Amino acid sequence: MGVVWVILAVAVVLLIAAVVVGRETERLSGAPPRPVFDLDEAVTWVARHLPHEVTAVLSHDDVRQILRWNLDYFRSKGVTGNGSSASSPANDVVVGGGETVDNVLARARTAGLDYTAPQVHAVLDAQMAYLEAIGALGPAPPRDEPPGA
Repeated sequence: MGVVWVILAVAVVLLIAAVVVGRETERLSGAPPRPVFDLDEAVTWVARHLPHEVTAVLSHDDVRQILRWNLDYFRSKGVTGNGSSASSPANDVVVGGGETVDNVLARARTAGLDYTAPQVHAVLDAQMAYLEAIGALGPAPPRDEPPGA
């Protein structure tokens, strides 16, 4: 009689597990895949979308370095998290424009590289287009509120 109860208990546990797994599979199948930033893919995509005058000067290695520096900057501002960690910022984080270009140019000067502001701006604009294309950007801030408010 004890064996019957054990088999029945195992069957109930397996049934519950099957229901839970099935429910989660159904829920996740309807959700779009989470965007994943792949540096190699980003370098290729960004390089293809740069103006010809920039690609004539910058190599793929230059583009990779600019993207790395910009990602480091994003990390320092708390932008690269997935929003679910305890270290996520409490408010929306908005970065872009001149501050990102200035950061990359400062890092380039420190490294002895002579990138120009238009070159860096073109790479960062293409990077933003890449992030938008993969669905990694959040919604734009409302027009009537200053960024970070």
